[in-house]
Amino acid sequence: MDPTDLSRRGFVGTALAGIAALTAKSSAQDAAPAKPFRDPFVYRFKIGEVEAFSISDCDLGFREGLDLMWPVEDRPKMKAEMERHGERLDTLPLYVNVLVIRSGKDVALFDAGFGKGNNPKMGWLQDGLAAVGISPDQVTAGFLSHAHSDHLNGFVQEGKPAFPNAKIYLLEAELAFWRGENPDFSKSKRNKEQLPGMIKQVRSHFDTLQANLVPVKDGAEVLGGIVRIEAAPGHTDGHACFRVRSGNDELLHLMDLAHHHLLMFADPNWTIAFDHDPVTAVVTRRKFWKDAGDKRTRCYAFHLPWPGLGHVLPDGDAYRWWAERWAWS
Repeated sequence: MDPTDLSRRGFVGTALAGIAALTAKSSAQDAAPAKPFRDPFVYRFKIGEVEAFSISDCDLGFREGLDLMWPVEDRPKMKAEMERHGERLDTLPLYVNVLVIRSGKDVALFDAGFGKGNNPKMGWLQDGLAAVGISPDQVTAGFLSHAHSDHLNGFVQEGKPAFPNAKIYLLEAELAFWRGENPDFSKSKRNKEQLPGMIKQVRSHFDTLQANLVPVKDGAEVLGGIVRIEAAPGHTDGHACFRVRSGNDELLHLMDLAHHHLLMFADPNWTIAFDHDPVTAVVTRRKFWKDAGDKRTRCYAFHLPWPGLGHVLPDGDAYRWWAERWAWS
């Protein structure tokens, strides 16, 4: 018998056995519950000499759709704008993009997402940090734009600070609002039944983080001037935006000035129910949109499509969000 033939037969036999094993394994996997699928969720880029990452924290959406948007009489215009761009109308996407920067020994987070819980579609930040080699104890600074759950909750884990060595910077006005005797939501369109529980949770998290909190004034600069904290009121009383500067490069973090890549740009007067003071939110948005558009400032957005990098461009009497192309380098 030809030794080559034996070799072929051995190979074929081994291959068939392997295929059978794979088929059996595949059948077993098919029978098991499917694991939640997650796309790649960490994007690396640079701000001058500063290393930066955009980490997605969730895959969620608001089923209320345009019912969350105001004014009510403009919803037909909003619907037309969404249809013109082929956007789905049954839900508004909720992107949660967490900016992380690393400069020397400093690692800083800009808000911390929802935090880990039982829902596999949210709370991915710490997995993203681990993917780029950052452990919780290595985080030296946190910047809190405002105290809504998708921004604050990730700073707390199992009743303790999730990043024990991090100073957490926030505007004095934000801390004062939630610590006040009766936080004022009279101008907000949000569901008032949710307010007592939300206020209680925020205060509890602030109690947990008390030793880490560093209240600052508008215009404060930290991390050796790399980060500037700027008041951007309306979404909350002490809502903040952030500028990250390195060399000749600058990145403006828009935080919650926009919750959708079309709606808050096509008409900056359109607001979302979560704004505490919609009128002030519009004034603030117009101020930042004009400045960013006039100066062609590179921007980063917490709630716009991941990875959240782009520019605010003037478009007649309105604006548009121009997403930056991805570059895997």
